[in-house]
Amino acid sequence: MGDPERPQMSKDGDLLLGGIFYFHNNWKNRENSYTQKPLPLECNSLNFREFQFVQAMRFAVEEINNSTDLLPDISLGYNMYDTCSFVVRGIKAGLALNNDDDENVSSAFTEPCTRPVKVQAIVGPSSSSSSMAIATVLGPFHIPLISHFATCACLSDKSKYPSFLRTLPSDYYQSRALAYLVKHFGWTWVGAVRTSDEYGNNGMATFTETAEQLGICLEYSISFFQTDPTEKLENIISTIRDSISKVIVTFITPPAMDVLIRELSKHTFTGYQWVGSESWIFDSQIASMDKNHILDGAIGLFIPKAHVSGLREFMLDIKPLNSSNNNLFTEFWETLFSCKFKQSQSEEIQRECTGHEDLTGVENSFTDMSLMPIFNNIYKGVYSVAHALHTILQCNKTCNKSVQPEPFTILHHIRNVYFKTKEGEEVYFNENGDPAAKYEIINWQPRENGIVDFVSVGLYDASLPADKQLLLQNKTFHWANGSKQVPVSVCSGKCPPGTWKVLQKGKPVCCHDCFRCAEGEMSNITDSITCVKCPREFWSNNERDACVLKEAEFLSYQEMMGILLTTASLFGTCLTAAVAVIFFRHRKTPLVRANNSELSFMLLFSLTLCFLCSLTFIGRPSEWSCMLRHTAFGITFVLCISCILGKTMVVLMAFKATLPGNNVMKLFGPTQQRISVLGFTLIQVIICIIWLTISPPFPSKNFKEFKDKIILECALGSAVGFWSVLGYIGLLAVLCFALAFLARKLPDNFNEAKFITFSMLIFCAVWITFIPAYVSSPGKFSVAVEIFAILASSFGLLICIFIPKCYIMLMKPERNTKKSMMGKGH
Repeated sequence: MGDPERPQMSKDGDLLLGGIFYFHNNWKNRENSYTQKPLPLECNSLNFREFQFVQAMRFAVEEINNSTDLLPDISLGYNMYDTCSFVVRGIKAGLALNNDDDENVSSAFTEPCTRPVKVQAIVGPSSSSSSMAIATVLGPFHIPLISHFATCACLSDKSKYPSFLRTLPSDYYQSRALAYLVKHFGWTWVGAVRTSDEYGNNGMATFTETAEQLGICLEYSISFFQTDPTEKLENIISTIRDSISKVIVTFITPPAMDVLIRELSKHTFTGYQWVGSESWIFDSQIASMDKNHILDGAIGLFIPKAHVSGLREFMLDIKPLNSSNNNLFTEFWETLFSCKFKQSQSEEIQRECTGHEDLTGVENSFTDMSLMPIFNNIYKGVYSVAHALHTILQCNKTCNKSVQPEPFTILHHIRNVYFKTKEGEEVYFNENGDPAAKYEIINWQPRENGIVDFVSVGLYDASLPADKQLLLQNKTFHWANGSKQVPVSVCSGKCPPGTWKVLQKGKPVCCHDCFRCAEGEMSNITDSITCVKCPREFWSNNERDACVLKEAEFLSYQEMMGILLTTASLFGTCLTAAVAVIFFRHRKTPLVRANNSELSFMLLFSLTLCFLCSLTFIGRPSEWSCMLRHTAFGITFVLCISCILGKTMVVLMAFKATLPGNNVMKLFGPTQQRISVLGFTLIQVIICIIWLTISPPFPSKNFKEFKDKIILECALGSAVGFWSVLGYIGLLAVLCFALAFLARKLPDNFNEAKFITFSMLIFCAVWITFIPAYVSSPGKFSVAVEIFAILASSFGLLICIFIPKCYIMLMKPERNTKKSMMGKGH
């Protein structure tokens, strides 16, 4: 059955508590021959922190024993065991606390199991791995195990660990809090180092899961154990050096952190931002070991500050420790004061211990009270057991000592305990045996003398709404290398507005390229995963970070082209008016009378309207302007060509009238001429009325011609109507041209047909050219082409028909006589 385990410290009492701590960080490895019984485990590397934890437990027990309100006539005792940070040793300690430690155990097989359990509850251990192992062994016996420092989220699973409770929050909350902290500072590309045990693996697993949800990527995730060979630690350091991430998130136990810092101190290893869990972030012993300032500026989480009055004085009173275990006390005393009680010749000569050394002036991890929140956790754990026992034993002024507390009953009452400590702190457990999750955010800020200040820079409270859980105070942070600026640790920089993220093939989601949004698309947020297409009437700006209203394009009076066309139109109108004045002043001359003055004046009037109708094509299209421009154009041009057609027919009829016996001019007198002009024009009016009634032109927005512009134009409504108007004009023009061409060689006395022929030739050429130019011209240029065609054809008619006559009337008046007109006939 092996050698029985003996406690390192003990105290008798009516009821016993167990304590499991690791007084030593490590143990000496031995090669077993298996030919003889293995020697007991030899522990080394004394751990002052655990001695502080022991003192905190002893303080709580002594305070309860001296209390008249809590367990008034019951004394508490304890048995404390050293696990040497070895899980197997922890299991043995747990079994020893559950079993009778008498060497003669034969009665256990013959007597009925009527005796009470040896201990009422166990406080400790500090590590999650040991807690899991011990809780697994003690779970079937319902022995309460209350840890002060085991944070693995896995221990909240009551189906596996039904008797486990703890007085500090689960790593589930800490891991998530660390992920939110990393996200807050914009670190999306980080490394991860963990202890290869339940604490490190489970804590990092939760952190990784939360980090992925927050868009944080791990460049590497490596694990080690404190007993790993140096080669593995060298590989870890190489991995960190070869990475580009500058932030290292850690879930490392204090003993493992000691080993890692020693190894890192052998290298020039600065400039990395460390993010630590509660296990080491508030540990002054680790800070004192960091001689090379590797961890300067570290940030992490720790349980909120606490104070237990009287604990410091009790803890520094170390003389009573001697009564528990002489060998352990001797080792502790020699390590604490750097002296030796008995010195052998082979050892280096040290100062001799007297046993009366004073802690005054001694500064080391034992005298450092920075872990008071952890001491408070032990204190609360012991008091939780005491309050449960107080209820079970029905204590008032005295307790019912006849009641035998059963483990299950004790466990039940501890789970439901609620009390306030003497400092006013509330103590209770949730359904998983965990307390409320609250953390302080700690920042390592080194002072000039090399001492590190653990400055509280914020709070994390898991009980608050998600957006209010992380609260950073307005304090100055110290970062790696003493920088005041937040370090940058990203795989790829942020994609600014106007761009979108494209993941790099084969790499994590944090590694991406930034591509500029395409035309007509925009992104107005940082790190957009897509570009948004602008609405139809909008277009992206040059920066591609906003949609702006597209420029509305139309031929306006303010632009140069509009001004030129307006000027040409008004010039043509004025020129036509001037010709009309000249003709009016010379209306009784033979030249005017011989060329049908009534039709000439009507033609000049229609040409004036043609010049003016071009103005309706300039300006922003509206419902009325769209209907007016095409109908006015169609009717005025038909009126114009009808007049020309009438003049041409007059020339032909006049020639036929000179033939003997021909009275045709009687059939084509002034009245018939007016009716013909009115009839031809009326047909166009009817076409326009039908067009406007069925499907009139209307203002529309053309999005097809240009991507970044809106063309404001007049849609035709009915294309048949438009081409009917244009076709009718063309038909009259061709007819007029044909008649004028036939009459071009008639006697000059009566003939202006050659001028009409040339003018109609220009007219037809302009409009034949207009059609392909109009169809192929984009936007407002199509309108300009139409205006140009109107003006060109109008100027052609005006110049070809009237300017030669004006020249004669003004410059050659001698030719504007009846005699001259009659003399040139033959």
